[in-house]
Amino acid sequence: MKQTRLNTISELFKEYQKRSIHQGNLLDLIDETEIAERVYNSNAIENSTLSLPETEKILLQINVGRCISLREIFEAKNLALVYGYVKKTASQKPLTTDIILLLHKMLLTNIRDEVAGRFREKNEMVRVGYHIGAPPQFITQRIQEGITELTANLTDPYLYRAACFHAEFENIHPFVDGNGRIGRVINNYLLIRTGFPPIIVRNKEKDDYYNALRAYDESHDIKPISQVFELAILESLHKRLAYLNHQRIIPLTQYARKKSQSIHALLNAARRQTIRAFREKGVWKIGA
Repeated sequence: MKQTRLNTISELFKEYQKRSIHQGNLLDLIDETEIAERVYNSNAIENSTLSLPETEKILLQINVGRCISLREIFEAKNLALVYGYVKKTASQKPLTTDIILLLHKMLLTNIRDEVAGRFREKNEMVRVGYHIGAPPQFITQRIQEGITELTANLTDPYLYRAACFHAEFENIHPFVDGNGRIGRVINNYLLIRTGFPPIIVRNKEKDDYYNALRAYDESHDIKPISQVFELAILESLHKRLAYLNHQRIIPLTQYARKKSQSIHALLNAARRQTIRAFREKGVWKIGA
């Protein structure tokens, strides 16, 4: 991870911890309104046809207005339940193999019950693009080694270690189905456990995300996936600090007019997270 960006994250995290005192209700409200975005983006990365408004309606038990498969309905509802469980559990329990299996069971219940809550077994091989997941007999050992490395490695920054674990998890691809969604859930589990807010890996950055995982698969290059998570963490911190500081939240387009600045330049800065911008329902906003 770039040291300057890590320093920025560290400074923002300290501010976030300070501002969060006695602000649990506000943070809970932000988290609740963000659940649908997290569910939508993670499922969209896995080629779900649901839009964000449709995902919101499903989670609110509102009729969507078109024919949707039961699988996609359960994918949305189950993933929301998983995120709810992570929010309650992550700060209390360290990540273990049993928790990973439980999260997977919650995700795939009523979708693929025959493989829910277990790692791949003999002759169950999976392929992602040109990458083949680890042979089943090595899965448990490699997952446990990854968990051990998270806690034993005190040299590298924790965010870097979490990115390494995510890349290794997706490289192993331990499940028959649901690897991407559970991998992203685990990443939030690890962040919440250390006091960070959850992040969203967005469908709009799907190509960057997949290319980053491919770089790890091909040459164990961890820099690309680290950058994906750095930017996501910055955006999550920027959003929460805007609310915690009681700023007026306005669209970036309005901010550009107010400041007589180029919207294109501001959008580029927002994507690089060199300004305190963030997205809500796909719209770039900022605290004014």
